[in-house]
Amino acid sequence: MSKQQIELGISGMTCASCDKHVSHAIAEVAGVESVNIPNWQSAKATVVASDNVSVDSLISAVEQAGYGAVLRERIALRDQDNAEQQEFNLGIGGMTCASCDKHVKHALEAVDGVESVDIPGWQSGKASVVASKNVNADVLVQAVTDAGYSATVQSQMPIHVQDMEIQNGNSSSDFDLLVIGGGSGGFAAAITASSLGKRVGMINGGTIGGTCVNVGCVPSKALIRAAEAWHTAGHHPFKGITTTQTDLDWKTIRAEKDALVGSLRQSKYIDVLSAYPDVTFIEGYATFQEDGSVQVGDTRYTADRYIIATGAHPRILPIAGTEEAEPLNSTTLMDLEELPESLIILGGRAVALELGQTMARLGVNVLILQRSSRLIPDHEPEIGRAIQDYLEHEGIGVITGVQIEQLERDGETRIIHARVMGQVREFRADQILMATGREPNTASLALEHVGVETDKGGFIKINSYQQTSNPRIFAVGDVTTNPEFVYVAAAAGGIAANNALTGSQKPLDLSALPEVIFTDPQIAMVGLTEAQAREAGYEIRTSTIGLEHVPRALAARDTRGLIKIVAETGTGRILGVHVIAAEGGEVIQTATLAVKFGLTIDNLTDTLFPYLTQVEGLKLAALTFDKDVSMLSCCAV
Repeated sequence: MSKQQIELGISGMTCASCDKHVSHAIAEVAGVESVNIPNWQSAKATVVASDNVSVDSLISAVEQAGYGAVLRERIALRDQDNAEQQEFNLGIGGMTCASCDKHVKHALEAVDGVESVDIPGWQSGKASVVASKNVNADVLVQAVTDAGYSATVQSQMPIHVQDMEIQNGNSSSDFDLLVIGGGSGGFAAAITASSLGKRVGMINGGTIGGTCVNVGCVPSKALIRAAEAWHTAGHHPFKGITTTQTDLDWKTIRAEKDALVGSLRQSKYIDVLSAYPDVTFIEGYATFQEDGSVQVGDTRYTADRYIIATGAHPRILPIAGTEEAEPLNSTTLMDLEELPESLIILGGRAVALELGQTMARLGVNVLILQRSSRLIPDHEPEIGRAIQDYLEHEGIGVITGVQIEQLERDGETRIIHARVMGQVREFRADQILMATGREPNTASLALEHVGVETDKGGFIKINSYQQTSNPRIFAVGDVTTNPEFVYVAAAAGGIAANNALTGSQKPLDLSALPEVIFTDPQIAMVGLTEAQAREAGYEIRTSTIGLEHVPRALAARDTRGLIKIVAETGTGRILGVHVIAAEGGEVIQTATLAVKFGLTIDNLTDTLFPYLTQVEGLKLAALTFDKDVSMLSCCAV
């Protein structure tokens, strides 16, 4: 009997056990042979079943289990004997440390005919093996057993690269890969494709380089540091040193910011592009045609594969009076000719906090209005409370639980009509900044012509391989449902190009994703919050240490902040780390390695940390699980 491979998009999976519930529900459908769900974050399930199994029956099974499902892709599989490769998904038992996955991977790679092995991490308990059609599952299981572990075959399926026969520069298309977008994700994709010897095109409308270098990370961080220098001149904590704030020249500060942006755009994008002469740069905006080609101006281009990397732009909420009030966004704020005397910021997450503190330190009277009950609601509550205290100490107003009803303009004054805890309030300022998220740049793409699905916000839906609902089209970066970080876009770009052009199926691993908010003190996190860990079914312990116990903070006379560790009870495995501290972003990468490679509390306490560094606070937080660090001498354990 013929078979089919069906990929379902799964919604509602919120914890580590959800993928098991969904997998079990699908497996109960008659005719289903295998189910593969990489993990609950992947939001996808790949099902191999006989061809008489209907998609509706699978969706119904998922819905009856309490989740949602939509069809992403259906492929008729050829006979197993005609497939040159097959993919095994193995469940691995006995991996208890960071080196275990290497042992298992080495054992599997030693099997004759195995072409690749992917183990997301020892905690995953999974291995994905691509092998020639002659490799038997029993041989793989035995190899793992001989290495001292256990293995079960969760699925085995022939690899048919869908209607995706990989070309090698000899197709009739103009390009092997056409990248739409010239930011970090697009460049990573183009460079990877070029290194594979492929014919690459890159289409870019507007300024080359994307959000980060032009209007995001680079200019904002330049302004943050400038404002910090000005603030420190008037507020440093050291006795015996007198400094004063003299003149603040905003136009020069802005010009320095622009010069840095221009320099990095030239060296990291324009010059890089010229180093890859086999990448054809096409200036303009792309629109997909119904035949699958792309139109740019009067010219039509064809490619075997496409990667969309068009990014996103600041969202302006459709509040009554918005057109009249002309609120700023993050881009227009940083390019103002003159600083306003007063500024109201709508929003309470990263952009609102970073630019709010920056403007306040440059002399602007700032008020933050946040809809949620606290700032940065995705972070630990104690960190949200702490940053609010620090901002208010600097004279920044913060009001939470605000419902905006209307904007108005009276001459040069902007007026906000709102309700706060049910009470009618009115707020006035020279300018309003909307820091309320971003919207994808998809308006001109005509995605409906090529069957690329988006979510309700317009962001492109992708699987863990960065593939859209059209198997020939991939997408990366802020235009997708992935987290909106430049380093995520860059990583995804390389992975997408490799998957699109070689037929590999490497997922983007977001299980240990570091995040930094560049306030002062900085806020950083990786892994699960306490609430997320409990919701995922973990039994946990937490440890929190104030910066007054960290010698580096004491020496710097800045003990604002805390470090919190979330760990699994019993194993001591570190599930999440949350930091608010001066230069907290420099601490979080060590924590990221701990989360990614499954390190434990004991691993941290047994590791030497250099004295009088901020990252030593991570070890002290680990020691706090079992000891009172205030009763220890310097460097004592």
